[in-house]
Amino acid sequence: MESFYKDTKVRCILALVCCALWGSAFPCVKIGYEWFHIEGAGSQVLFAGYRFFLAGIFTFLMSCILEKKIIVMKKSSVPYIFAQGLLQTTIQYVCFYIGLAHTTGAKGSVINASNAFFTIIVAHFLLKSEKVTFRKAVGCLLGFAGVIVINLAPGAWGSGFSLLGEGMVLLCAFAYGTSSVTLKLISDKEKPSTITAYQLLFGGAVLIIIGLIAGGNVRGFSVKSTILFIYMALLSTVAFTLWTKLIKYNPVGKVAIFGFSIPIFGVALSAIFLKEHIWTVQNFAALILVSIGILIVNLTGNDKSLT
Repeated sequence: MESFYKDTKVRCILALVCCALWGSAFPCVKIGYEWFHIEGAGSQVLFAGYRFFLAGIFTFLMSCILEKKIIVMKKSSVPYIFAQGLLQTTIQYVCFYIGLAHTTGAKGSVINASNAFFTIIVAHFLLKSEKVTFRKAVGCLLGFAGVIVINLAPGAWGSGFSLLGEGMVLLCAFAYGTSSVTLKLISDKEKPSTITAYQLLFGGAVLIIIGLIAGGNVRGFSVKSTILFIYMALLSTVAFTLWTKLIKYNPVGKVAIFGFSIPIFGVALSAIFLKEHIWTVQNFAALILVSIGILIVNLTGNDKSLT
């Protein structure tokens, strides 16, 4: 099992699957806001809470079926996994939804993509085997350039910097980047599926509480909207479970770099489902930059540390 997830081709394919699933969440959320009549930050956070809590239930049930037993955390693992859920799910998405409501989509997308930088930097200090190298630095710069290019549009960047807008999105990126490293640190305490299930359940529950306190409301459940909602929960189940396994068995930097492809998938899938225009030079340029960045970081061979 370990050798399977360490294989370069497997790592690339599964990481891209995760990012494609997360990318598909962008059009799904936009459609979901319309179908479920989501208005205001409270309802957005509550909607996210329902989604991730259901994802936790799906992950729990799937793990129980596969292992033919009820999966239970060790008592010693509880504080670590609950803290992971608070960081990876609750804090990240509260900051994301508040921040995105106070900044442009382009700025939010670019700032949020900086989570790969944060992952590699935090890993440099917390993991002895994860030092910042020349190859990682170049790969990240190319990937980040790709995200900037795909968001180039007249008037898309707005102006200024606000703590409630860009500041919250930056905090979201930091929370996500740090959570990838803490996930690596606790990966030996429980099986990846156990960590994923319980962190989603806990993080989702806290989001629900926050959303309800903020006066959130989610309504408009029908057959088609329920199918969409179940898909959103399932994509989180599959993506987070696979991502946790990849982080457990591979260097964090070689997995985190794929995060730059999420906006690419988001734009492509939005074009398909929201009938948005995609066939532009800047989109192809962004895809090329991100792809080269991922390739550079995942190449084998000598790579000197920058420190």
